[in-house]
Amino acid sequence: MEKLRKRSVQNFLDVIALTDIANEPTSGYGILRRVQQKFGILVSSGTVYSLLYSLERDGLIKGVWTKRKRVYELTEKGKQNIKDVLNVNEEFQHFLENISLLSAT
Repeated sequence: MEKLRKRSVQNFLDVIALTDIANEPTSGYGILRRVQQKFGILVSSGTVYSLLYSLERDGLIKGVWTKRKRVYELTEKGKQNIKDVLNVNEEFQHFLENISLLSAT
């Protein structure tokens, strides 16, 4: 079960990061800390910062330098992306229900 949880976090890290940033602008370290708190999984800083740079290149977030750190916030494109992902939530739950039905047969 631990492997499945870790794989899920890694596969959905972009969605996790965008959702976290949508709740409150945050730094890469803030995302690392919240992933560990919420899911009990250590993600490497290289993975998170690489993801943040990718999301910024794609126009979903923008980084702003504060006194000592870079804080990320969603762009309009990022806000729309989160809305789209949350709308897919129902479809994803249906998918998981179908998987559980397969295991029952």
